[in-house]
Amino acid sequence: MFELIDEWGPEKVVVVSDSRTGMRGVLVIDNTARGVGKGGTRMSPTLSVAEVARLARVMTWKWAGVDLFYGGAKAGIRFDPASPDKEAALRAFVRRLSNEVPREYVLGLDMGLTERDAAIVQDELGDRGAAVGTPAELGGVPYDELGVTGFGVAETASAASAVIGVPLAGARVSIQGFGAVGWAAAKRFAELGATVVAVSTVDGALHDPSGLDVARLLELRAVHGDAVVREYGGSRLRPGEELLLDAEILVPAAVQDVISEELAARVKARLVVEGANLPTTPAAQKVLAERGITVVPDFVANAGGVVAAAFAMDARYSAFRPDPAEIFATIAAKLRGNTELVLAEAARRERTTHEAARELAQDRVRAAMALRGRLSTGS
Repeated sequence: MFELIDEWGPEKVVVVSDSRTGMRGVLVIDNTARGVGKGGTRMSPTLSVAEVARLARVMTWKWAGVDLFYGGAKAGIRFDPASPDKEAALRAFVRRLSNEVPREYVLGLDMGLTERDAAIVQDELGDRGAAVGTPAELGGVPYDELGVTGFGVAETASAASAVIGVPLAGARVSIQGFGAVGWAAAKRFAELGATVVAVSTVDGALHDPSGLDVARLLELRAVHGDAVVREYGGSRLRPGEELLLDAEILVPAAVQDVISEELAARVKARLVVEGANLPTTPAAQKVLAERGITVVPDFVANAGGVVAAAFAMDARYSAFRPDPAEIFATIAAKLRGNTELVLAEAARRERTTHEAARELAQDRVRAAMALRGRLSTGS
């Protein structure tokens, strides 16, 4: 774990376990110079400490990138989310972290956890402040139900397409992943006049060069989940082929590290909008930049979730539910403005968009660290 530490963090790594359920978990608080640690909690049978630390760092840059005052943190549970013992493992996890939650870290939702799981966390600790992303029936902001992250992805794509001179109306969009991010992105792209030509799930990928019926896709997903790609009918693709289609906009919104250096050399899109966390490798980012393909980095493009989380954080102990219309308006304004700023800075500094976005975020975090006296005398 010592090898994970650099000038930014992590400030704290807490590893927990429970013999009865077999739960193994970790909390990584990366940097709190700008506020209390806030980030999602994921559940996966293959989870590692390094993976969670990497994602905690993304949260540090994401909060600073949208200029909201929380710190980077992430948590994870090494457990199968499909297990009938999921709730018991989750309760054991948060009990073990009762010293840190919610004083130092507030749980959110990530892969493998749902809005009901956020409610379970609140119940286990007897504290409405322990988690956000709870169901609307409990006064929370249901991110997945509202589709805030996918909405923001489409808004950033709209802003970026205007900058690079690719009209969004009629632009072909290929989306890898049709989960919490992908479905909402497809919905918003359709509303903005773009043509969604491909979507994928773990069950496969769909492709129609003339455009998929997004409304029908959403209806089928509500009933069949990932099997939507089978139930829809039409042309199917092999896994990964959706990344290489003739489309103006590519949205990797599934898992990390899917676009490698080799694959980046074959991408045909003019704009890549990172809906997932860390979907392109550093080497791939350089290849895409060299080929003149614009990339909107993950901690810019998918920051709609953190904007909504900021509303939820403020409302944790309030009797009044945040207004979704205000949340969506703020996401659109924040993410569009940030996209334009990052693309302009990348051009001015002659950096990749990831480098420019990270430098902007680092400047903000470093300033906060200096004001708190957290920098070494040589910094």
